[in-house]
Amino acid sequence: MAVPILKQSHYLIASIQSALSDSDLVQLRDNLAELVGRHRARGVIIDVTALDVLDSFATRMLRGVAYITKLRGAETVIVGLQPEVALSMVQMGLTLEGVSTALDLEEGLAFLNRRLKESHGQ
Repeated sequence: MAVPILKQSHYLIASIQSALSDSDLVQLRDNLAELVGRHRARGVIIDVTALDVLDSFATRMLRGVAYITKLRGAETVIVGLQPEVALSMVQMGLTLEGVSTALDLEEGLAFLNRRLKESHGQ
């Protein structure tokens, strides 16, 4: 299942609507890496609000997306982690170390706006 990726201003927003297969996650990673360059995106938001579980592969892929997009010049923030998902991740020892997170899309946009201003010295 393809994940819709929307462009809004300098940002790309990927909204994961349901559990993804491993190949879907790889496709998302590849699409975002390519689209960051094509659209000269300064930020990426990955919305996982609809997910009720993140396994180790999905967690590694999200972390990998954040690192790849950073190397391509865009900051990534993951938004919408449900409390149960966060608790399960901690219990399983899964981390998003080095990856920014926010409560929801609104906070994710505010975070990226602050980062964009900071990078321009404003």
